Amino acid sequence: MNMTRRAILTAGPGFLAIAATPMPAETDARIHVVKDPGCPCCNAWIGHLRENGFAVSFEERSIEDLAAYKRERGIPEELSSCHTATVDDYTIEGHVPSADIRRLVAERPEAVGLTVPGMPFGSPGMGPETERESYEVLLVGLDGSSQVFTSYPSA
Repeated sequence: MNMTRRAILTAGPGFLAIAATPMPAETDARIHVVKDPGCPCCNAWIGHLRENGFAVSFEERSIEDLAAYKRERGIPEELSSCHTATVDDYTIEGHVPSADIRRLVAERPEAVGLTVPGMPFGSPGMGPETERESYEVLLVGLDGSSQVFTSYPSA
C-alpha cells in the first residue's frame, strides 16, 4: 500500500485520538466483601471498588460472625476495621484503596493481606479525600505481624 503525504497527515489526528482515549477500568478483579448489615461506610467502600473496576459481591453477617470471620482470615483484632473482603487468596480489611489492592495482587507477597485499621476519615468510603487525615495501609504477615505497605498523608 502506498500512502501519500496527505493521507498520513489526515490520519494522524485520528490515531492521536485513539491513543489518547483512556482504557476502561479492569473488570476481571473479583472481590467478595463480608460486612455488618446496614453499614453506610461499607457500602461506600463497595462503591469505590466498583468505580475502580472491581466486580464486587457481598454478604452481611452479624457483628459476632463478622469478628469470627476476621479471626479465621488471619486479621489480628488490633488491626481490624468494619468490613473484611477477599480477593484471590488475600484478605482485605477495612477501607483499603483499590490501587493498593491491585498492587498487592500484582506483587503477590506471601502475606495474609492488607488492612487499614480503624476507620480513618478520608480513606475510601469515609468522607472526602480532600479532607483526608493521614493513615497507613498495612501488609499483614502470615505470622500476624504488620508493616507499612502505603502511607497516605493528610490532605
